[in-house]
Amino acid sequence: MSLDKVISISGKSGLYKLITQTRGGFVAESLVDNKRISVSVQNNVSVLSEIAIYTLTEEVPLRQVFKNIKKKENGEPTAVKAKDSKDKLEEYFFNVLPDYDEDRVYASDIKKVIQWYNLLQQHNMLDILSDDEDEKSTDEEE
Repeated sequence: MSLDKVISISGKSGLYKLITQTRGGFVAESLVDNKRISVSVQNNVSVLSEIAIYTLTEEVPLRQVFKNIKKKENGEPTAVKAKDSKDKLEEYFFNVLPDYDEDRVYASDIKKVIQWYNLLQQHNMLDILSDDEDEKSTDEEE
């Protein structure tokens, strides 16, 4: 599975993986409690592979941010918790992505990134970060 199949649904906590498409939307399964829900096209859904973090020079894909965290933490959960203080979160994120745009990346965004990383790590899904790159380099070679 790639980050193309992992989504965030506005108004619902955690992450979901896409299971199947329906006429009016799709079915997703929670990574938190494995419950399946029906999601309509009216819901605001973000695919993780399409999310990027603002830096002072460009937008860095979330995949790269996750890779930076994974490298910093040696594949383990993050040293900070999503509920830590704003200053602690920003200091941690500055170590992961030194030139992130502090005016456009809020503490709530950093909390989400940390929660999502830990959720993916907990479900042994961080390997999809390298799988996505392998797929892209294979496509470019063809």
